[in-house]
Amino acid sequence: MSRGRLPLGTWGKMRTYPVATDARGRPTRHRAIAKFRDYDGVTRQVEATGQTRAKAENRLRDKLRARTTAARVGELTACDRFGKAADMYLDRVRGMVAEGRRSPGTVENYERALTNHVRPALAELLLIEVRTPVVDKFIGKIKTEVGAPTARTCRTVVSGVMGLAVRYGAVDVNPVREVERIEAQPRRLSRAFTPEEWIDWLAQLRADEKAVERDLPDLSLFMMGTGARIGEALAVLGDQVDVESAEVEITHTIIRAKGRGLIRKRTKSRAGERRLKLPDSIVTMLKARLDAGLPLDGALFPSTLGGFRDPNNTRRELREARGDGLLSWVTSHNFRKSVATILDDAGHSGRQVADQIGHSQVSMAQNFYLARKVANPQAAEDIELFLSQPSNKRVSDDEKDG
Repeated sequence: MSRGRLPLGTWGKMRTYPVATDARGRPTRHRAIAKFRDYDGVTRQVEATGQTRAKAENRLRDKLRARTTAARVGELTACDRFGKAADMYLDRVRGMVAEGRRSPGTVENYERALTNHVRPALAELLLIEVRTPVVDKFIGKIKTEVGAPTARTCRTVVSGVMGLAVRYGAVDVNPVREVERIEAQPRRLSRAFTPEEWIDWLAQLRADEKAVERDLPDLSLFMMGTGARIGEALAVLGDQVDVESAEVEITHTIIRAKGRGLIRKRTKSRAGERRLKLPDSIVTMLKARLDAGLPLDGALFPSTLGGFRDPNNTRRELREARGDGLLSWVTSHNFRKSVATILDDAGHSGRQVADQIGHSQVSMAQNFYLARKVANPQAAEDIELFLSQPSNKRVSDDEKDG
């Protein structure tokens, strides 16, 4: 029976021979040799010499190990630890962030999950030891002790690390594939404004000096008139508004990245990049802001220092402005929900509603092959009907009385 091939990066039996002797015939130098199978599949002889048999073998062993390490630079084997693979995976994610293919927030979330949960549990395991039962038990523990959202993030991270190990041939299958999926808890349904609640909201903001100082009335009106996410609204520049055509471009969002501060980045999906028609009342408001000298290359809703506003801080300001009364349920997401409800009630299709609010659940053909110009022009008219209802006069009347 023929002897089987050596696995890549390994060597066979080591043999040692004397190669020099002294006058008395005693060996003074030895040669150790072994067959090494390189990563190109070719088996080559490697040798080393030493004054003694042990020194020759130790030198040969060092050469073989060095040859293995040199051939495997940047690669993984089944005997590498999970922590090493995790480092390589994070480096890849950081590279995708630098290329603009991932959000800086993504790598922050992954690093946090690795530091707080994944590394303490799995870092010292060999990749071959990271099997489905091990991962399933780990994810289940995180779900029970920390919560489902963190467990889902940990599951994603472990899957990414082990997927990298599969691509390097360190393991044959990704063990996370068979781990039980974490079912999302039913989301609390977001609430839409009624016409009366919307008027009350604007009146409450305009009567609040701090809310006015923080520019919350105009920001609320813009989000209600477009359905833009709060980060998207804060990322709009003055030159992205065309008051003549009554249109605005939504192309970016604002996020805070660890160590980098606020960043204006492209929207997460292609569906988020859209050009919207504006209701007349929104055009009037925006024209007044631009006529007041707002820089065209600056934020449409700037901070007090003239830069971009932090979405998290702005959400906190909205929470402070809503108070503990009848409007205590208002969040930045309620504006988007309200726009979707207005359009749905007016008979707009699901496609038209998705275009307006930049929803990602659209067909591939509509995302990548159809030219999309102004999304759903009729939306501006229907939103304006809501904004200009007779009940809206209550705001202006109250202002006159004041």
